[in-house]
Amino acid sequence: MAIENVNQVEFGEELPAFEPDTSLATAAKFAKLIGWGGARFTDHEAARKEGLQGAMVPGVLSQGYLVAMIHGWAPVAEIQKIDTVFRAPVIADDKHTITGVVTDINTDDGSVEIDLTVSNEKGETRVFGTATVNLPV
Repeated sequence: MAIENVNQVEFGEELPAFEPDTSLATAAKFAKLIGWGGARFTDHEAARKEGLQGAMVPGVLSQGYLVAMIHGWAPVAEIQKIDTVFRAPVIADDKHTITGVVTDINTDDGSVEIDLTVSNEKGETRVFGTATVNLPV
């Protein structure tokens, strides 16, 4: 059920998990579109030569996936802020899951805070953060 207003939100509610497209093809295409066409985003072997585990998904694409996950849960949500911490690279072609949990609700003004996590298949947190969204009252 899609959330339509703040009164439908429960403290501690877990948002539906989201599996973003972290394929090398998508990461490379996005990186080139934003002017970040370097090898660390487009080629696994070249990225390894730079000391990385493989080609990375650009951080701004990861943030876009966080927004997509929130809008999947509450299409009417207005994203006010997403604050992220990149603990480790999101490696292209590795499976990742985005999860979120509601940590604060203000039913007077419709604001909701959500803690967000991007984890890989090993359960390692790659990105975490907090989103503040507004929902209709």
